[in-house]
Amino acid sequence: MTTPQRILFATMPMDGHFSPLTGLAVYLSQLGHDVRWYVGGRYGEKVTGLGLHHYPFVKAQTVNQENLDSLFPERASIKGALARIRFDIEQVFLLRAPEFVEDLTAIHAQWPFDLIIHDVAFIGGSFIKQLINVKTVSIGVLPLTESDDNLPPSGMGMKPMNSVPGRWVQRLMRYVVQRVIFRETNELHNRLRAGYGLPPEPDSLFDSVVHTADIHLQSGVPSFEYPRKRISPNVRFVGPLLPCNRGHKRPFEQVAKALQYKKVVLVTQGTVERDVEKIIVPTLEAYKQDPETLVIATTGGSRTSELCDRYPEENIIIEDFIDFSAVMAYASVYVTNGGYGGVMLALKHNLPIVVAGIHEGKNEIAARIDYCKVGIDLKTEMPKPAQIRKAVDKVTGDNTYRRNARKMGRQLSAYNPNELARQYIDALVAEQVLPELSVAD
Repeated sequence: MTTPQRILFATMPMDGHFSPLTGLAVYLSQLGHDVRWYVGGRYGEKVTGLGLHHYPFVKAQTVNQENLDSLFPERASIKGALARIRFDIEQVFLLRAPEFVEDLTAIHAQWPFDLIIHDVAFIGGSFIKQLINVKTVSIGVLPLTESDDNLPPSGMGMKPMNSVPGRWVQRLMRYVVQRVIFRETNELHNRLRAGYGLPPEPDSLFDSVVHTADIHLQSGVPSFEYPRKRISPNVRFVGPLLPCNRGHKRPFEQVAKALQYKKVVLVTQGTVERDVEKIIVPTLEAYKQDPETLVIATTGGSRTSELCDRYPEENIIIEDFIDFSAVMAYASVYVTNGGYGGVMLALKHNLPIVVAGIHEGKNEIAARIDYCKVGIDLKTEMPKPAQIRKAVDKVTGDNTYRRNARKMGRQLSAYNPNELARQYIDALVAEQVLPELSVAD
């Protein structure tokens, strides 16, 4: 951008929506732009820690996975991935949009930002674009949600079917999901828009969040996506958008120990999932008696001391947080519930993956891992120790997975995400035709 811009970042108060944008925010700030951030909850401290001005949620309620079940106890009785997704979309994302609009309008009156950069799930971004006429950039922090004639509907965690009968099945499924299952969700979206005098969106919500932005910058690479018949002209892949490091890397202090083992299993459930019994405990159970395998578990601060007492074995390391960039160089496999940022980082480090995640859109990430043959999708949130061990043995014993992970890693490493994003944003601000940039640019 030739002229310094006033740029507001706006994200949902969730790690997977906030953290991937931090590197880009700091990068743009270092280039001389006035970068500020609107987000609620504990993320305000993270924003100020980046050296950026923070605008807290005022009218908007902070709703995320940390308090969702306590705010909405009826959620626990909802069965099925699609029903859970529909509930979450309405309560966490859609119904917050009017609150976001009120806060963003107040911010703009005080500090008239030129551009808003928001994660794709922050629906207030598409509203505010039309209400105060600012340019918008959405960031895809999940696999691309845009529908396509070659694909099953987004949200079901299904891989594409390429046969003629399969295509007909997918077409029927898209209709049922978009026009029946999510009909009320789409209607709610348009009722909220009508409240501001905005025209109805003809697309489903999954399409609308991509199409309405001036630019949609998709974290990741095309090869981690399914083959599509078409893609919207505002979509650009920029490589793996990863959290800002700020030069505070913590070295992995047990390298010598890791090198003594034939296999090193790195397991995590991220920082939001608090139930360590889902993936961490089954992984520890699978290998606690295996002298040839080292298990490194990061808990995100959930029951770490209890787990250390429960699993005192020499071949087990359990910590609250570990710098993945430091430890992944010594791992053989990554076991995860499917957080998108962690998956991108693992693939960048050439690690094959075992994934066990369904809710919060993780089934879509897991399905792509399986489709690309960079890992195995266990298709459950509660795997048994034997399932994990069998899958780990397969992805480490079959060189196909390692070979594909290395290929994906090379593709991810070829991108300079922040610089590519900066150039696309430059073109938007200058009102130029959106270019097709080489990853080497």
